[in-house]
Amino acid sequence: MFGGSDIGVDLGTANVLVYVKGKGIVLQEPSVVAIDRESGRIIAVGSEARRMLGRTPGNITAIRPLRDGVIADYEVTEKMLRYFIGKADGGRKFFFKPRLMVCIPSGITGVEERAVRQAAVQAGAREAHLIEEPLAAALGAGLDISQPSGSMVVDVGGGTTDIAVLSLGGIVNSKSLRIGGDKFDEAIVKYIRREYSLAIGERTAEELKMEIGTAYLPGAEEKAMEVKGRDLLSGLPRAVTVSRRHVHEAIKETLDLIVGGVKEVLERTSPELSADIINKGIVMTGGGALLDGIDRLLSKETGLPVYVAEDPLSCVAKGTGRALNNIEVLSSISRKKGIKKIV
Repeated sequence: MFGGSDIGVDLGTANVLVYVKGKGIVLQEPSVVAIDRESGRIIAVGSEARRMLGRTPGNITAIRPLRDGVIADYEVTEKMLRYFIGKADGGRKFFFKPRLMVCIPSGITGVEERAVRQAAVQAGAREAHLIEEPLAAALGAGLDISQPSGSMVVDVGGGTTDIAVLSLGGIVNSKSLRIGGDKFDEAIVKYIRREYSLAIGERTAEELKMEIGTAYLPGAEEKAMEVKGRDLLSGLPRAVTVSRRHVHEAIKETLDLIVGGVKEVLERTSPELSADIINKGIVMTGGGALLDGIDRLLSKETGLPVYVAEDPLSCVAKGTGRALNNIEVLSSISRKKGIKKIV
């Protein structure tokens, strides 16, 4: 039993990761909930619910309650959060309510912030802290951001891409784009529909992205993959072979927006911090950092060294844990920018 433990939650658009103080990351599951439409009862959460996406009968709907990094369905998010926190505890009830640290995108609005706060408190938190994703990502990637020296992080998640320059334990300047892995998937669905007259689901698009997708074509090995879907002309099932070049063409526009965001943050950075970034390079975190060649693309476009963090998918969750371990030290950041406490 956690008896008033500290818990960090990476409440992501695509995945939820739960970090428990002293145990590390104890849970990583998709942010999907299957609900009975008639009764409102939750049928499944996480991996089991994700397998139901696009495959449910009429009375059951599988939904993703977070979109573009923010809560789209408050009630379902609160239930999902409560379920994951309970599952992290092995299904037992808390003796004391836990202290929660939840990640939020750096560009979140006050209304969206309150929705996350209320969901955390309703899910059973004794007190809740919100930490901005770039700060959590930097801590999770092992960067020393406490010194008067600039570090740059690009966190490409499922719903948002958070870009930030950090120094002295806080965010100096940042930009949050409402684009991420989901937008890559949507772009692939649209491209296959337009070029092949074939309707495919988001899960198939994600498989295409992960298996043969690349952000940088030069030097990339030529690959192809067979995808199955519904022919838009005949209405019958059909299979087509899609090449790596076509997947790159599908996601290029979204990649250009991320590159543009990184350049914009660099343009707003002071000369002293810019000099530090030249020496240290840019660190990439988040599931989107696993896209083949995205580090090479950013390096070519910015002229800076770009590194993908070790285990980029779990950096934000690990960062919430490290923030909780040093909550007294980091509390001063609430007066800067990065951590906000809500009781």
